Amino acid sequence: METQNIYLKPVTLKNILKFAVPTIAMTVFMSFYTMVDGLFVSNLIGTSALSAINLTAPIIQLVTAISTMLATGGSAVIMKKMGAQKTEEAKEDFSFLILVNVVVGFVMCGLGYLLMDQIFAGMNLSADVEAYCVEYLSRYLLFTVPILLMNNFTLYMIASEKATLSLICSVAGGVLNMVLDFVFIAGLDMGISGAAVATGLGYSVTAVVGLVVFSRKKSLLHFKKPVWRFKVLASAATNGCSEMATALVTGIITMMFNWTMLHYVGEDGVAAVTIITYVLMFASSLYTGYSYGVAPMLSYYYGEQNHDKLKKLVAVSLKVIAVISIMTVAASFALTRPLVSVFARPDNPVYDLAVTGNRSCTIALCFIGFNIFASGMFTALSNGVVSAVLAFSRSFVFMLITMLVLPLILGVNGIWLATPAAELMALALSAGMLLKHRKRYGY
Repeated sequence: METQNIYLKPVTLKNILKFAVPTIAMTVFMSFYTMVDGLFVSNLIGTSALSAINLTAPIIQLVTAISTMLATGGSAVIMKKMGAQKTEEAKEDFSFLILVNVVVGFVMCGLGYLLMDQIFAGMNLSADVEAYCVEYLSRYLLFTVPILLMNNFTLYMIASEKATLSLICSVAGGVLNMVLDFVFIAGLDMGISGAAVATGLGYSVTAVVGLVVFSRKKSLLHFKKPVWRFKVLASAATNGCSEMATALVTGIITMMFNWTMLHYVGEDGVAAVTIITYVLMFASSLYTGYSYGVAPMLSYYYGEQNHDKLKKLVAVSLKVIAVISIMTVAASFALTRPLVSVFARPDNPVYDLAVTGNRSCTIALCFIGFNIFASGMFTALSNGVVSAVLAFSRSFVFMLITMLVLPLILGVNGIWLATPAAELMALALSAGMLLKHRKRYGY
């Protein structure tokens, strides 16, 4: 009854933020996992090892793409059933989708090991960087199943009104990651493999806690005997395909960034891209966290056909996103040099590249939040097709166009401006879709 009362409360900024702030803080801390690795690796090992982390990122994103799809799509399907008072069926579906994720984890881990050497061998990297790539990824893949469970339990804790617990897990995992990074890299001299193991163990905190929490019948969602329903799996896949598409094409676009930088600047350019990616990832985590926080509310109100609450929630959300956008743009411009200096010293060639690139890429923060929210909103409303169109266009089509055209015209500056240009194009599409489907959903 407590969770129902929360969903039945008036839609006010105060109540929305009570629901969303823990998830915003959670995603911010989750972004620290990768950033902390980069911080320790760049300062204790070198920028070549930092380049290797970015070069492995696309493969990691490909490995986790299916799980991301099932987690986001499954959450929307299950919370819609909860809103329609089909609670027992929702719990059976929840248990089934978690089991599917475990199977996916083992399969993707095996494929990762099979294809690893061939992928890096085709990049024409220096021997040192290629060795760093293999060493990092081979350790990271050991934690594939816990990482996939973490992806799922994070969202299901939010949906079960356990956002604070999810935040605590993220903070605990982040702190553990930072401590183990220092112990493994500086203390035990494990090198880049120590960074991978520290990250995997940090992610595992949420996985372990989730297994305990969802085994208890007191939880709004808890494990029951799973029931195979192909329709549920198909719905989860359809609703979450936009998030999978985002993960997949983000990996592809990251590869393109790396290859383009290798062509124009060399491995120093890849290190600069890595630093800028950290800054954008940190700012984007604010938008992602907010979208995750309000997604169960959107799904619930849609399930009970409460158009008044849905309309108010969307209107307030757009205002919140606008405020966050202004704050992140101002902060990124003001703190560019201090942020970059954390990863590279001013006398390092990577430093000037990253400073210039970050100032150009910061423009994208004006648009990213609205695009993330629009895609997440349609996923929550069980319209995976529109969400997929938005995500795929933003992450792949528009990025592909700008990455191919702008560098030819502007050189390295064109690479930095590709992201803002693509996000602006995506914003126009997001606005069009929001207006087109406004009457259908009543927001």
